[in-house]
Amino acid sequence: MKVIGLTGGIGSGKSTVAGMFSELGIPVYIADTEARALTNRSKIIRRKLTQLLGPETYKEDGLDRKYVADIVFNDPEVLQQVNAIIHPKVASHFKRWLKRQHAPYVIKEAAILFENGGYKQCDKTILVVAPKATRIKRVMERDGSSRKEIESRMNNQWTDSEKSKLADIIIENIDLKTTQNQVMSIHRKLS
Repeated sequence: MKVIGLTGGIGSGKSTVAGMFSELGIPVYIADTEARALTNRSKIIRRKLTQLLGPETYKEDGLDRKYVADIVFNDPEVLQQVNAIIHPKVASHFKRWLKRQHAPYVIKEAAILFENGGYKQCDKTILVVAPKATRIKRVMERDGSSRKEIESRMNNQWTDSEKSKLADIIIENIDLKTTQNQVMSIHRKLS
């Protein structure tokens, strides 16, 4: 079974594109969602993150995402350490998930597919791109984040031009209908 990596910067619309593949009956693994679940489920991750970031890392209902984001998106070294704690667990979870799928291909959606080398385990990669101003507007509307917070996160991700050097397919996600047509075309080629 082919593994198709799907990535894009914050606000690019990679989740929208993943949803389009899902509507076509293709199994989609959302690495960020699984990472969030694992940070709350795994006692090992919880212990390591608390040791690294302090006792404020978790609240009663789970990981304090804002607290963690404020630290990691202002300190690339700490971000790397957090990724080193979480990503191996997500990779193991993905392998178990993949064994249960029955389709011509699966989509593995991951925000940092290229940055963490995850693309090397994919048969093909899709990069979703959109203009920076569009991405900022989308995230401000979606999360209520400030422009400064979004730009801080963007500065910790590779640029689209860096990612495009490694991508097999690029979807420019500006107009929803055009994006749907691109997804259908890709789906026909992969099925």
